[in-house]
Amino acid sequence: MNAKTEAPEYRLDFVKWALVALLVAGAIFGNSYYSELSLAYRVPALLAVALVAVAIAVNTAKGAGLWGLLKESIVEVRKVVWPSIQETHQTTLIVVVVVLLMAVVLWALDSLLGWIASLILG
Repeated sequence: MNAKTEAPEYRLDFVKWALVALLVAGAIFGNSYYSELSLAYRVPALLAVALVAVAIAVNTAKGAGLWGLLKESIVEVRKVVWPSIQETHQTTLIVVVVVLLMAVVLWALDSLLGWIASLILG
């Protein structure tokens, strides 16, 4: 059993990215050229072209790196401990109260400084 794993070799990345760019440009042009057609026809066609473009892009070095990053980020999001609905409501209430208090403090400070400036300027 061979424990050595070989890194995938990516060839012709420039050609693949050029093909992706051509697909995207063609989709944009086709969407505007066939603008009189219903969205029910254009959206599936655009999704199909986007799927092909993503499939080609993932087979490049940078695309494979991005795909790996996305998979790792999904794993990390699953590790997050999300707050309960009660904690969310309490935190939101605290934020609203602090914002209102700061608004009143800033309004009072502005009024005081405006009154002082009017006394000085006459």
